[in-house]
Amino acid sequence: MSTPPTANNPQQSPILIMAKRAALMRAQGRDVIDLTLGEPDFNAPPHVLVAAHAALSGRLTYSPSNGIEPLRHAIRMRMRMKDIRNLDYADDQVTVGCGAKQIIYNAFQATLKSGDEVIVPAPYWASYPAMIKMCGARPLIVSTTKEEGFRLTAEHLDAAFRLAKSPKWVVLNAPGNPSGSLYSRKQLLAIAEVLRRYPGVMVLSDDIYSEIRYTNDPYQTLAAVAPDLRDRILIVDGVSKVYAMTGWRVGWGCGPTPLITAISSVQSQNCTQTSTLSQLAAVAALTGSQALVKERNAIYRQRRDSALNVLGACEAIDVECPEGAFYLLPRIRTIKDDQAFALILLEAGVATVPGSAFGMPGHLRLSFATDESILIAGCERLVQKIKASI
Repeated sequence: MSTPPTANNPQQSPILIMAKRAALMRAQGRDVIDLTLGEPDFNAPPHVLVAAHAALSGRLTYSPSNGIEPLRHAIRMRMRMKDIRNLDYADDQVTVGCGAKQIIYNAFQATLKSGDEVIVPAPYWASYPAMIKMCGARPLIVSTTKEEGFRLTAEHLDAAFRLAKSPKWVVLNAPGNPSGSLYSRKQLLAIAEVLRRYPGVMVLSDDIYSEIRYTNDPYQTLAAVAPDLRDRILIVDGVSKVYAMTGWRVGWGCGPTPLITAISSVQSQNCTQTSTLSQLAAVAALTGSQALVKERNAIYRQRRDSALNVLGACEAIDVECPEGAFYLLPRIRTIKDDQAFALILLEAGVATVPGSAFGMPGHLRLSFATDESILIAGCERLVQKIKASI
């Protein structure tokens, strides 16, 4: 009999483990400020709620495993927009899943076997290595530095390929979770030049935060920058972050037809389809007014700046200004064990995620997808605890 999962099992999300601990303490009446989850504190846009309510009056039946046609069409139209990506995909190059997370897992499940490797730059989203291992493959972690903006460079990628024995995927995530870093066109062109020397390797372009950005520069994604590589690139996106629809569980992948077909086949066996109601709501999100996106991005920017002001005043904290997403990744110069310190902070009333979960020991991840006053209070508690420990 196999051993049941434990809190130390790497297959369990360390983000959710810390969030659950914080929730348990709050249920016990403890005063805990939770900065763990990347979950917007907004509701879904009003027109999405109206559409979902209207859909309830109809018959919500099974949908195709790759998603309902109106949603696939809406995704394709969204991808075509010049200010988004300016990419054209056919209907059979789009598939829908229960969140971007499931699309990524299904892609790995469909393509990886024992002994394969996936190149993952650190800092990384905590679930990438766990999903890769669950598929029998090995994550090949590539460290990046603050001076490089926590980005994968062409030099890093080339060195990783020379070390790899059976590379199958390269992961690119921008804006990054937890770094918030974006890639410039020049940086992506350099990465593309390396990828051309390894034609059998696919690229996971995780663009889930693509519309949560704080710069005025056009968004750059590898498939648009290097169109000759498009048949090797899977773009993953969804409604969870930009439309504050985390619980609706709708994500999608756009890529070459054989890969999309394989992903849809996995989907047909593990859960059949994404909720039809959620898919109809996602159609409304993509085709309705986008005014709330800009409004909420402005709020996120204000929260980011307020948190940076508090953290930046502490000499023991080294923190970069993210270009997108809604996370801060401060390095705490005075600690030796970020996991132990995260537990100390939790007892002090502020829940964070240790940087080790993202391949960045000595750091903490703080989500600023929460009310500004709560965020500031949480950062102040963090600073106070650091000062008290010096």
